[in-house]
Amino acid sequence: MKRALVAGASGGIGYALVCELISRGVEVVAFARGKERLHSLYQKLVDVTIFKGDALNPDHLAAAANGVDVIFHAISFPYQEWEEKHMQCLDVMLEVAKQKQIKVAYVDNIYAYGRQPNQLVDEDTKKRPHTKKGKLRLEMEKKLIESEVPTLIVHMPDLYGPNAENTILYETLRNVTENKKANYVGDTKVAREFLFTMDGAKAMVELATREEYYNQNWNIPAVNPITGDELISIIREVTGYDKAVRIVTKRMIRIIGIFSPFMKELVEMMYLTENPVILSGEKYETELHSLPRTPYQEGIKETIKWMRKQK
Repeated sequence: MKRALVAGASGGIGYALVCELISRGVEVVAFARGKERLHSLYQKLVDVTIFKGDALNPDHLAAAANGVDVIFHAISFPYQEWEEKHMQCLDVMLEVAKQKQIKVAYVDNIYAYGRQPNQLVDEDTKKRPHTKKGKLRLEMEKKLIESEVPTLIVHMPDLYGPNAENTILYETLRNVTENKKANYVGDTKVAREFLFTMDGAKAMVELATREEYYNQNWNIPAVNPITGDELISIIREVTGYDKAVRIVTKRMIRIIGIFSPFMKELVEMMYLTENPVILSGEKYETELHSLPRTPYQEGIKETIKWMRKQK
């Protein structure tokens, strides 16, 4: 891979993918709608070409994809726009990839797995989505698999890291950096996975460089499941934060959802804070090597440092 397009380069995992690719000497086209955001992230990087465009516009995406070997699909939309835009975006991307005879590496989440009788799931676990977002993600996965385009489907749990602002944990960390009362979404006694974006990007790019790993599903787990109590303790240790942390429950989100479209859409995904899906990385480690596993202390410290620098 000599040149890659990262669609959604202004987001958290998109930013991590750009950083990982250029660290390997790959030229990158950083594609997103917000030109100012792209410039603030990449204007000083010589191996990055900034391309402002709309991923729903075939002409924009086709122009950005000129000369690339792989399109990394790291685009997401606000929850309330998923049904309208996600499938349309995927259709555009697959058509462009087919015309240009290039590959697509797709960043997926864990929603398609749905509720699982056993927490630990591998790539062969039957997907049984029960939410509309999970069902949509499974439809997208099937479309990728059935397309004529070589595709790489990578499942990642909740993310955190530099520039990862549209994440549950970012809301906690933002208030910590501002020394305000922070919120934590979900039961603090339940162990869940939070994947450091730089680890996710490193593992995904490693897969994307190898032809034989396309047309497959891959799980990229976090370093280990961690409870909210453990995570809050690490945050306090790293930052010296000493304020109380408010626990946000499903009931609270339902009430807020009366006034907020995003919170209304978040309610159906709250099952993941009660009965989380934990990804198995056995396939990756058998086929390649050890997964990147940044300790939470180090990942939180790096994320907080980045957030403070932006301020």
